[in-house]
Amino acid sequence: MARPASFNKKDNEKKKQSKRLEKQQRKEERKASGKSSFEDMLAYVDENGVITTTPPDTEQKEEVDIENIVIATPKKEEIEENTILKGRVEHFNRSKGYGFIKDMATTDKYFFHVSNALEAIKEGDIVFFEFERGQKGMNAVSIKLAK
Repeated sequence: MARPASFNKKDNEKKKQSKRLEKQQRKEERKASGKSSFEDMLAYVDENGVITTTPPDTEQKEEVDIENIVIATPKKEEIEENTILKGRVEHFNRSKGYGFIKDMATTDKYFFHVSNALEAIKEGDIVFFEFERGQKGMNAVSIKLAK
C-alpha cells in the first residue's frame, strides 16, 4: 500500500492561504459584475399558489379587508347535551366500576361510571343514555337498559 503524501505545516498553511485568496477574488469579481446571486434566487407566488420567476402585476392587486382574516382554529361545534342516545356497552369492569359505551349512530365511545347506571348492566347490553362533559371529555350518564 502506498502511503499518502504528507505535507508539513508550511505547505498546509500555503494551501489554506491560496484558497482564501481565490475565494476573495471570486467575491470581488461578483461585486464588480454588479450581478447578485440573490436576485437569481427570488421567486414569487401567484394568486393560485404557483411559484413563478415573474413579479406580480400591481394593477391587478385585490384589496383584502383585515377584519375578514381569521387567524385561529375554528371552534368545535357545540354538541347538544341531554339528548338520549342508543349504544352498546363495549367494556365494563365491574370490580373498578367503570366502562365504555359505543354510540350506535356515530360509533363514538363514551366513558361511564357505575354510579351513573340506573340499572344493572353488563358487557354487550344495548342501552339508552345521555352524555355530559366531564374532566377528560364526554361521559355517559343516566344509563338505562333498552327493552
